[in-house]
This record gives sequence, structure tokens and C-alpha cells, in this order.
Amino acid sequence: MISIIDDDESVRFATAGLARSLGLIATAFESAEDFLRSSILEDTSCLICDIQMPGMTGIELQDHLIAHGYQIPIILITAFPEERVRKRAQETGAIGFFGKPFDSQALIRCIDSALGKPSSR
Repeated sequence: MISIIDDDESVRFATAGLARSLGLIATAFESAEDFLRSSILEDTSCLICDIQMPGMTGIELQDHLIAHGYQIPIILITAFPEERVRKRAQETGAIGFFGKPFDSQALIRCIDSALGKPSSR
């Protein structure tokens, strides 16, 4: 199960569509809070999350998950790919950090890595 969180509907649905095109089950959420309230938190194998959103940010969600013992591989995406934010994301365990618009092939390789699959794409 791939969970996608982005407040931008077009990015949310495009990213979910990309994951589904790979044969993966994908669920999309408008906010980190919606994801945390969902019944699929425990079933999420990889999380793709926007950093800048109203309410809880992607970095805050990452910190929350770690603090509560979840070890979900997280890929962070942002329209504002600043180096200090990239460094912070990587220091706390993000396996990927992409600026929007992102290279779909690079994202696919990162998803494959998160799922422990050899990337042949």
C-alpha cells in the first residue's frame, strides 16, 4: 500500500495514478491529519508526502511517525526544494526528496527501493 499526501489535488491524483500504473495499491489524502485518522496507517508500506501543507507539514508528519514507532519509508516532495529542508528530511530518515515537478522515473526508482524491489525501470 502506497499512501500519498498532498494538498494539491492534481499532484495527489497524478502521483496515485503513477503508483497504480506500477501495479501498486495507492490511496491519496489531502492532509497529514486525514492520513493519521485513516484505517490504513498500519498497512502503508511507503508514504509519499508533500512538505508544505496547511496544518501538519510533511516534516512534522515524519517526526510524528518516528515518535510513535512507525518505520514507514517516506518520500518527501515539495515545490520549494531548499537545501536546508532536504538536509533536515534526510537527517530524520526520508529515503527520497524531490522538487516539483519531479522526474517520474526517479520517483519510481525511489518507490522500488522503499519496497525492497530491484529497480528494472
